[in-house]
Amino acid sequence: MQISYEDFEKVEIRVGKIIKVEDFPRAKKTAYKVWIDFGDLGVKKSSAQITKLYQTEDLLDKLILAVTNFPSRQIANFMSEVLVLGVLLDDGGVVLIQPDRDVAVGQRVL
Repeated sequence: MQISYEDFEKVEIRVGKIIKVEDFPRAKKTAYKVWIDFGDLGVKKSSAQITKLYQTEDLLDKLILAVTNFPSRQIANFMSEVLVLGVLLDDGGVVLIQPDRDVAVGQRVL
């Protein structure tokens, strides 16, 4: 299915910096609780299924891309406010999508 450019413009994908990570044992699928700084948008939370390839300590201060204008979603006892973007591998691992240069948090992907 094709979408129009106007449809794509509605999706806000922004650069964020991971500032806190915790294990999330109550999630149905293995995940981390992640707090992400988006600059002027503030700190947002996400439940991210990225445990196969990343340890909590490896994620701190990492720049990532996330959709910031989806509605919040309750995951077990945690409210996930943004969708962290990644590439799903055949083995179920997820590789985070990141900017290839140091850019300001909160910047929008065009």
